[in-house]
Amino acid sequence: MDMTNRNKGLLMVSFGASMWGGSGVAGQYLLQDCGFSTEWLVVSRMILAGLILLLADRIMYKESILSIWHDKKDALEVLLFAVFGMLAVQYTYFACIKYGNAAAATVLQYLMPIFIIVYITLNTRKLPRLIEIICVIMAVAGTFLLVTHGRLDYLSISPTALVWGLLSAVAAAFYTVQPKRLIRKWRATLIIGWGMLIGGIVLMPINPPWQFVGTWNIMTGLIYAYIIIFGTVLAFGCYLGSIKHIQPSEASILGSIEPLSAIILSILFLNTSFGLIDMIGTALIIGTVFLLARK
Repeated sequence: MDMTNRNKGLLMVSFGASMWGGSGVAGQYLLQDCGFSTEWLVVSRMILAGLILLLADRIMYKESILSIWHDKKDALEVLLFAVFGMLAVQYTYFACIKYGNAAAATVLQYLMPIFIIVYITLNTRKLPRLIEIICVIMAVAGTFLLVTHGRLDYLSISPTALVWGLLSAVAAAFYTVQPKRLIRKWRATLIIGWGMLIGGIVLMPINPPWQFVGTWNIMTGLIYAYIIIFGTVLAFGCYLGSIKHIQPSEASILGSIEPLSAIILSILFLNTSFGLIDMIGTALIIGTVFLLARK
């Protein structure tokens, strides 16, 4: 039974990470080929996914989804997570895709552990461990290769995409660290559900869901549905559910399937070029996840 549960957990995290990578590729198609705006895609995705997750939480746990708002400290932390965590990470990620590509955006977001190391170092006023210093060097070297292909006079992605990608990593670091207490006290589906819903509502004045610009047909409808259902709701559900059956360190390592799936799908469906230098840079960045997950 233990082995069965373990295999189930491994399959769940692998599926969830693959769906995340696929949602980035799907988002690139909608943003670059179908004329969707970043704001509309983020607003509609967050509101729909947030509602679905909150409904699922109510059905699974049979508890009120409003209870969290009775505590002022919890309510404030949810709002901070929604705006500076969930909304920030979604918007910066898709903005990086719009000005660059899904593969580069996903890999750059995996610089997140490095920003967490920097935050912990400044917060505790303790020097990082040797393994953490090595990871920082690997991440910087990997980003340099990915962005410049080893040439100081060349950028493989636009400066705008690079900035959005780095901001995405910072937002992902906040998104990972800040809600830790909330998720322990409550439930991941509840926190993420409210985070998505509130984040989408905050962005609504900039681009309401009913003000759509772009090409809408059966294909774009199916791809959009994939982003909501598979790339958001099921991806989060499988990844978080896998923690019941495997160690968090194993989940974080297998989460590296996300950038790999984004790269493979980008090459197959979007004709994105990804050469040897890109692969080396990606390996250096993803390698930091393996090293940091060892403990």
